[in-house]
Amino acid sequence: MHVHPRKPGGPELPEVHGHHGPEAAYAVAAEAVLPTTKWGEEVARGLELGLPGADSIVDRRIPTFSRGELPHFAGINTFLKAPYVEDVRRCGEYDVAVLGAPFDGGTTYRSGTRFGPQGIRKISALYGPYSFELGVDLRESITIADLGDVFTIPGNIEKTFDQISKAVSHVYASGAFPVVLGGDHSIGYPTTRGVAPHLNGGNLGIIHFDRHVDTQETDLDERMHTTRGSTPRTSRTSRRGTWCRSASAGGRPRGRACRSGASAARRS
Repeated sequence: MHVHPRKPGGPELPEVHGHHGPEAAYAVAAEAVLPTTKWGEEVARGLELGLPGADSIVDRRIPTFSRGELPHFAGINTFLKAPYVEDVRRCGEYDVAVLGAPFDGGTTYRSGTRFGPQGIRKISALYGPYSFELGVDLRESITIADLGDVFTIPGNIEKTFDQISKAVSHVYASGAFPVVLGGDHSIGYPTTRGVAPHLNGGNLGIIHFDRHVDTQETDLDERMHTTRGSTPRTSRTSRRGTWCRSASAGGRPRGRACRSGASAARRS
């Protein structure tokens, strides 16, 4: 549930003045024409599943049990309070499927990013799918589901890569768009590897934001977060490539990479 302040049922506002800056003028105009169909359905669902609010509650859109977007501090955390879909065979029923990859076995410095998916989901609850500034309510344009997390294998980067690739491949093949929450950035390789078989020889573009390149084959004598995407030498598909400038061999797609923020290392 989210109260659209300029929609029927929301509080009355005075006439909009003509002195907005360009960003505010855009937001007001965009918000005025946003549909409210899915928002209304979410309110109705909350009242049905969460029971109508107590008699003392004036706003009758508020249920007894929190169901939906509000309040931001309540509820079971999923990404943007999207519905949790336990049966991953149903992910194709949605436009976007969010999945976590809680893995930090590839980091060479600070561990802890295995808790990243939990943290991202928690902070996403503060914002929700509606943005007045952007004039967007994701509920009205796409459907989103949260599939939970991939079962990663602590201490084994290759098995974890296989798990992530299989999960991403399943989601992509279903027709849903996979959004992966990490995790250290070694997971970029198995993510692209999961998409590759479904491109029918097409290209995959990658936009990479990083302070430095981080694409060497090994770090500290092992495949770590910097892995460029070759498979172990014992594998039948052993070829060299990089998840940032993806090679077409070994199940990795051809493509182009755009890297932002990279700089040469400096040592004092």
